[in-house]
Amino acid sequence: MSIPPLHTLSPARFETPAILRRVTTASRQLAELKGAAATIPHQGILINTLALQEAKDSSAIENIVTTHDELFRDSASPDETHSPATKEVARYGRALRVGFERVRDSGLLLNQDILRIQAELEQNDAGFRKLPGTTLRASDGQVVYTPPQSYDEIVGGMSDLERFMNDDALFDADPLVKMALIHHQFETIHPFYDGNGRTGRILSVLYLVRQGLLTIPVLYLSRSIVRTKADYYRLLQAVRDHDAWEEWVVYMLTAVEETARDAIETTHLIRETLLDVKHRIRERHAFYSQDLINNLFTHPYTKIEFIQRDLGVSRVTATKYLSQLVDGGFLSKRKIGRTNYYVNTALYGILTRDAMR
Repeated sequence: MSIPPLHTLSPARFETPAILRRVTTASRQLAELKGAAATIPHQGILINTLALQEAKDSSAIENIVTTHDELFRDSASPDETHSPATKEVARYGRALRVGFERVRDSGLLLNQDILRIQAELEQNDAGFRKLPGTTLRASDGQVVYTPPQSYDEIVGGMSDLERFMNDDALFDADPLVKMALIHHQFETIHPFYDGNGRTGRILSVLYLVRQGLLTIPVLYLSRSIVRTKADYYRLLQAVRDHDAWEEWVVYMLTAVEETARDAIETTHLIRETLLDVKHRIRERHAFYSQDLINNLFTHPYTKIEFIQRDLGVSRVTATKYLSQLVDGGFLSKRKIGRTNYYVNTALYGILTRDAMR
């Protein structure tokens, strides 16, 4: 089947009162999130911590489930043995960072970037689907949608989508509306054998970065989708069956607004906690440094080796620093297997608070 390019839609149909209201509120929340993120002195803190949150929630949509503990341990010790689900979620985080670096450096969001993201997720170079037979099924096994089967149709659809994402003059609509359309079109083309859902959700966040609505990919959009999974799939299909684009766009704009609000709260909590910990460590310990604070808030689970590397100190000195921070209540020590992890308990509480509610 051939999928019409997005630019053949009329931009005017997305100027309904409901959509315009959602665009306004979602844009306001995104602008506040962008500003909040800028108040964190070391951007790697948010990229490392919130990217893991997005990875966890996006993978949960595909029933790939892991715990915060496993995920943080894998981030600290990727070479150690962890569950297959944890490894898969960790790959999502790496794929998000790979895509972000490419978009940041080029200012574009190209098919070669999408291919690289999917390759990182799936750990293969299968590329776009070349064999027919892919169908999407409901939970009862019934086929609900058959995406393009021909390689040429897939490549043609992705070429149209690439142009839509990068030629801002092609379609006169708000970037948030275009993000919603792009996400749907990608999932409808379904260009890969595996990893389409997760790649598509990474693509949505990177498009907002490409448009300058975010500086770094800290919007974990999957949080809202995982809470409304049935609506997500229902509305995806309603566009294919009934041309219900407007309802889909409202759904996605609502997801942006809600997850931006969550991310703003998380970012403010991280900043307040970071400043509090920074002040108290500086008061009590002569070894205080900004590099130390950056380390403790970039890695929810840090290790002796990380302190050695980031502070340029010996193993003995790094161990002494961490022991004093444990004694002072800043960290808790966990020995798992042969590895000692030092957990930033305040940061861990912020990142896992939704699981506790």
